[in-house]
Amino acid sequence: MRLSAITLDCPDPLALAAFYERATGLAPHPRSNADFAGLEGEGGLLIGFQRVEGHRAPSWPDPAVPQQLHLCFEVGDLDEAEASLLALGAGRPAHQPHAEKWRVLTDPAGHPFCITL
Repeated sequence: MRLSAITLDCPDPLALAAFYERATGLAPHPRSNADFAGLEGEGGLLIGFQRVEGHRAPSWPDPAVPQQLHLCFEVGDLDEAEASLLALGAGRPAHQPHAEKWRVLTDPAGHPFCITL
């Protein structure tokens, strides 16, 4: 068994794919559309974004709307990566349990993700 895709629910697949494309440099999937967009990762892994009407963003760290899944990305410099991602439209929750080791950010659809050294 091999992991082939990770898919996130969101209100606008093309916009969320564009955010992650700029953030990661991954190539867009050629059949992306308004209902499903994807990015092609290493080893054939697809990161997908599917339209869900009435999508509710997770409320990290409050479990009222649980995050259910989050992505982690290795970076060389936390401060530099954070500044770059914030400029692309990421958000920064106030709660940062270990900011010296990793940072929790949110993508434009509200999904938490981590950057780590």
